[in-house]
Amino acid sequence: MSLVISGIAQWFVPVLILLVLGFAQWRRVKVFEAFTEGAKESLSVASAIFPFLLAMLVAIAVLRASGLLALVAGLCGTILTPLGIPAEVLPMALMRPISGSGSLGVLTDLFKQYGPDSLIGRIASTMQGSTETTIYVLAVYFGSVGISNYRHALVVGLVADLAAFLAAVWVCKLIF
Repeated sequence: MSLVISGIAQWFVPVLILLVLGFAQWRRVKVFEAFTEGAKESLSVASAIFPFLLAMLVAIAVLRASGLLALVAGLCGTILTPLGIPAEVLPMALMRPISGSGSLGVLTDLFKQYGPDSLIGRIASTMQGSTETTIYVLAVYFGSVGISNYRHALVVGLVADLAAFLAAVWVCKLIF
């Protein structure tokens, strides 16, 4: 079974690309022209997003370098540990709504310290896959299209991230 899944995974993306190209050919779409037009549009989107992206990257670097993230995680850990939530995954829970790459760095640190097959590694991996970079999305994408009133989206996104965090802890403890 593992060999079959491995074979499917290896060929899935190339076959999907060929299917899309074949469908485009069948519909008589000029694929190269459509691709280059999309690439031209991406440059204007990238220039609109860049200031927001830069601001988020600087804020993340300041949070990590100052130790504020570790301090907040330590304070919250004293409350959550008696509830059965490992304090070690708190930096992941705090970083994930802010930045995908920042949370990936936290995940890598957790893997180095506890291992990917540990309960902490599995909880952090589940959190990485089941939560969203809410604040990043609001700052970059909403900002790039001029949406300034996004307080309800922020609350809903953070509540969803909290639910996914708690579900990751519960499911991993239940299964592993």
